[in-house]
Amino acid sequence: MSIRADELIDRRRLRRKLTFWRIVAFAVIVLAIAFATRQIMGSAVDVSANHIAQVKISGTIFEDDELLERLERIREAPSVKGVILTIDSPGGTTAGGEAIYEEVRRLASEKPVTAQVGTLAASAGYMIASATDHIVARQSSIVGSIGVLFQYPDVSGLMDKLGVKLEEIKSSPLKAEPSPFKPTSDEARAMIRAMILDSYDWFVDLVTERRPLSRDQVLKLADGSVFTGRQALENKLVDGLGGEREAKEWLVSKGLSDDLDVVEWKKRETASSLFLPEIASRFLGVPQGGADILRELGADRIFLDGLLSVWQPEMRRLTD
Repeated sequence: MSIRADELIDRRRLRRKLTFWRIVAFAVIVLAIAFATRQIMGSAVDVSANHIAQVKISGTIFEDDELLERLERIREAPSVKGVILTIDSPGGTTAGGEAIYEEVRRLASEKPVTAQVGTLAASAGYMIASATDHIVARQSSIVGSIGVLFQYPDVSGLMDKLGVKLEEIKSSPLKAEPSPFKPTSDEARAMIRAMILDSYDWFVDLVTERRPLSRDQVLKLADGSVFTGRQALENKLVDGLGGEREAKEWLVSKGLSDDLDVVEWKKRETASSLFLPEIASRFLGVPQGGADILRELGADRIFLDGLLSVWQPEMRRLTD
């Protein structure tokens, strides 16, 4: 009888412990949902009052479906009376810049849109800026780098040293060319160059259409050169110098009220993208800005492929 009584006591203890941990788990889930909801609601944009929408485009440019959808929502929002694109980008993929350019042009056909250049608006970054009807830049901003780039590695020398040989069977000589595993043939080089020049001509025509410059004038500027904001103003690549205040002043000159607030339309966050980084930061010691740090170091550009419109200054070690 005493053994059975002990078993009953142990079972009751286990039930109490199990109940306790169930309550703890439920509380954690509730807190997680509450935290995510608070973050989402806190980052939500109040679109009920009339305002000027601000969209920040920074870092390397890719085909960004979320950004395109955000620009479309801004275009359809009746409370948005004007738009400021704040750009700080070295460029990125040509197709990514083209997609954003076209969406900005659709937006600008219905509402006044201006671009405010921060530190940098080069290559595809400048392409997007040129889609607006007015560009302002800081005096020391970096602007330009009009051009297209195609890069690929050549590891054939390394393969020879390692004694590695690539065998391939393909349907035609230019299939999968250029290849990083062998020297580039003249035919492959000519094919890539023709593709680059076609995209380059398209980029030049785009700038000619959007800026008060002739095609010959654009061609003189479109040699890959970058300019300070002051030089860009002199060369008519931008329309004025300044920051957000000057960008808003231009919108006011287009009939907008000076009393309108500038409200940033941020990227929509999901509950998982908000809560998991917090968990990783607090319990695993992972910095929440880890991805941003990698982006600032340019790690995302390592994995770009296809045609690029990106400013890539050569980094050299400084010696005494």
